[in-house]
Amino acid sequence: MHSLCFSLLDGYNCELLSFVSIMTKQKGFTTTLLHADRLRKPEFGALHQPIHTAVTWGFDDVQDLVNVFQNKTKGFAYSRQGNPTTAALESKITMMENGLASVSFSTGMAAIMATVFALVKEGSHIIASSYLFGNTRSILQTFTEIGLDISFVDATSVDNVRDACKPNTCMVLVETIANPATQIADLGAIGDLCEEKGLIYVVDNTMTSPYIFQPVTVKASLVINSLTKYIGGHGNALGGSVTDTGLYNWENYPGIASVLRTQIKPELLGITQIRKRGLRDGGGTLAPEAAHSISVGAETLALRMERSCGNAGALAEYLQGHPLVSKVYYPGLKDHPQHELSKALFRYHGGLMSFALKDDVDVFAFLNRLQVVIKSSNLGDTRTLAIPVAQTIFFELGAERRAEMGIPEGMIRISVGIEDREDLLEDFKQALDSVEYCLL
Repeated sequence: MHSLCFSLLDGYNCELLSFVSIMTKQKGFTTTLLHADRLRKPEFGALHQPIHTAVTWGFDDVQDLVNVFQNKTKGFAYSRQGNPTTAALESKITMMENGLASVSFSTGMAAIMATVFALVKEGSHIIASSYLFGNTRSILQTFTEIGLDISFVDATSVDNVRDACKPNTCMVLVETIANPATQIADLGAIGDLCEEKGLIYVVDNTMTSPYIFQPVTVKASLVINSLTKYIGGHGNALGGSVTDTGLYNWENYPGIASVLRTQIKPELLGITQIRKRGLRDGGGTLAPEAAHSISVGAETLALRMERSCGNAGALAEYLQGHPLVSKVYYPGLKDHPQHELSKALFRYHGGLMSFALKDDVDVFAFLNRLQVVIKSSNLGDTRTLAIPVAQTIFFELGAERRAEMGIPEGMIRISVGIEDREDLLEDFKQALDSVEYCLL
């Protein structure tokens, strides 16, 4: 399920025969990532792909330039839609997701917006999880304001998705684990439904990462990752990606531009349209410096996720037993509504969790007493980060919408890092012990 293999890539991801022969032998996840750059034969024996900062590319023969523009030959013409540095990262992402081809973007939100923008036409209907991350929900709400029909449903049950289907439904969009209340979508059953109805199935894999879960196993059509989070992992570069799993039949999808049908292999129609309309026209280009940082960071994804998930499980169990904590939200706990589903789908239960303090405890006072944990809005970092949810990342939704999403006013989200476990637990202990004297 989690092994990597070489896959077909689009015209921007040019691979060497030696790379194909070695990687088709099913090397392990980390081994493959560590040696992916080297096997592409960088200059001077470098172990990483170089950073290509060129904006444009020159050709000795103008026909070669024309052929690249017309998709007749592989190459680079203008860096807004890709360059060798981003192409190298895209090939790694494709391998991690066991997919067909990938396109990178400046952020995860740019990837989400580009996917909808590139593939959905006027009069189409989208079904989306009601537990989507706030910014994702916001951009979809913006699409509704300009005429797109979107239904938000509780995706923890496939029945809700099925009931929302209409004759013009074209896409279903869910996340693996919701941020911040950790609801898990009925991923496999929704995949079967999308296959049955011929719908594009988009799965945001950010909260799990391709090491913990590969959405291709639940028949996802497209996989989105915020590369800023676990894949990059060090809080030093923004990025996003879309991966085509190769499972969707784009020949039958009416939203593909007719000009592409005459130029592109059928299996690459979807990802090419995302690159052309979503990246080239949308302009959310990933900078080569950021692509390089993310690519290097990805090499330790498995090691970081194992440590992060282990710490998260230990912290969740500690908080669940504390008298000042009213509820803990973490799929690894046996009383989580989708605990068994998490066990069946994922290698680990994730590195993100939330909890709510009892009503008479000052949330801000508690957070300000944390010494190791950083008060920050990011997640997926090597460091443990904490944020009060209702007052920050979900503030714009309003109290009524937060209540519908199961987000209490006292919720604290924790992105658990890779610190020594004893230090992390001790930090929460001392903060909770001292805040007892600051009850509201």
